Amino acid sequence: MKDRKTPPQDSRTCTVIIVSYYTGPVLLDCLQAALEQEGLDGVVLVDNGNDETMRKKVDKVTVSDRRLRVLRGHGNVGFARGCNMGVATAEADYILILNPDCVMRPGSMRRAIEVLTQHPAAAALTLKIENSDGSEQRGGRRNLISPWSCLVELFRLDKVMPNNPHAQRINLHETPPFDTVTAVQCISGAFMMMPRTVYTALGGMDEDYFLHFEDVDLCLRIQKSGYQILYVPDVTVMHMKGTSRTLPLFVEWHKSMSAITYFNKHFCSGRSCFLLAPISISILLRFLLLAVPLTVVWLWSCIMRACSRADSDHSGS
Repeated sequence: MKDRKTPPQDSRTCTVIIVSYYTGPVLLDCLQAALEQEGLDGVVLVDNGNDETMRKKVDKVTVSDRRLRVLRGHGNVGFARGCNMGVATAEADYILILNPDCVMRPGSMRRAIEVLTQHPAAAALTLKIENSDGSEQRGGRRNLISPWSCLVELFRLDKVMPNNPHAQRINLHETPPFDTVTAVQCISGAFMMMPRTVYTALGGMDEDYFLHFEDVDLCLRIQKSGYQILYVPDVTVMHMKGTSRTLPLFVEWHKSMSAITYFNKHFCSGRSCFLLAPISISILLRFLLLAVPLTVVWLWSCIMRACSRADSDHSGS
């Protein structure tokens, strides 16, 4: 297991990287909470696309707090490339990949920096990620995704072999909570802190992923490099999913393509590629089954928003 050099105790700082695409009002809460963190060097907002009203509000924040920098004008380049663009401008000891709909509690950054400094064998860390109701969010701590783990999920082999350590489910949020800092196989890109030098040495996020699975891919490469990944249960961050106005079908398509890319990159060699064919087919079938209901729900929500605006305009007149 590798150890890395840690910076002196009093010089530890972190740059927050936030990639945003039509996130909604929660983006301002995310920025404000990040700017209030102890140990902050700066915040880099990679604007992959936001409406004019939000851009103006963000620009006001940059005027009042010069630690916030905004990168925009590049279009929607995806999450992985957006993260890499942000990290390329950072100079702090640590970088924090933070989703734009995540709101940090006071002291979150300082605690995360302390843990990474105390564990030189660790190359990445996350906190306990909660839903808005305070429950632990799915995906915050998990096992690595592999063809075998997918079979465990599909056939619920964890129930057939409950005492087999190799027959565990991917997501661990329904398992007993950890009491102390614990090494895990995989964490979420919603909150992922890393030493900047390690992130750079690993090549950052793989830009072959447009959306989803880039965090899983990075965790796999971290483990292959001999480093640990840590989960810190005593500090929480709230992740408010569902705030983006992105078309759900767009998200599911890229999630499906990224899953296939991930399996082909890491589990396809020689004859094993033929074994991945059923997995790829099942991923595409899942997308097709979701396509119709997702499109119907999205169209219905658009109609309801249009009706709501029409009622407001009528009342105003």
